[in-house]
Amino acid sequence: MFGETTAFSGFSVDDLDAARRFYGETLGLKVEESGEGDMRMLFLTLAGGNRIFVYPKENHTPATYTILNFQVDDVDRAVDELAARGVTLERYPGFDADEKGIVRGAGGDGGAGGPSIAWFTDPAGNVLSVLQEA
Repeated sequence: MFGETTAFSGFSVDDLDAARRFYGETLGLKVEESGEGDMRMLFLTLAGGNRIFVYPKENHTPATYTILNFQVDDVDRAVDELAARGVTLERYPGFDADEKGIVRGAGGDGGAGGPSIAWFTDPAGNVLSVLQEA
């Protein structure tokens, strides 16, 4: 039914201006703002043209899952670039991260399987990741 229909996902933030700076300046995504006053919103454009809707929510609670996963050809370089831009990597119990904050997967140095991945948060506390392309 919707196989040929364009769709987009969305998530909330508590500070739209901080989100615009983070996604646009820190991560380098194309960010478009529309609306006025209480009806302001953002659209992030990802590689390939996919768009993500970002909206302010007064009683925002950070998502309890990873909202965006960025596949990269070199996870070490991506993590180094994030750190250089002031982004702190998250470490979670049960995931053995190296000194950079990368959990090494099957393609890394003997992890539990899967791709090498590192998690970080946006200013609203939503979780994102960079992971090694297969």
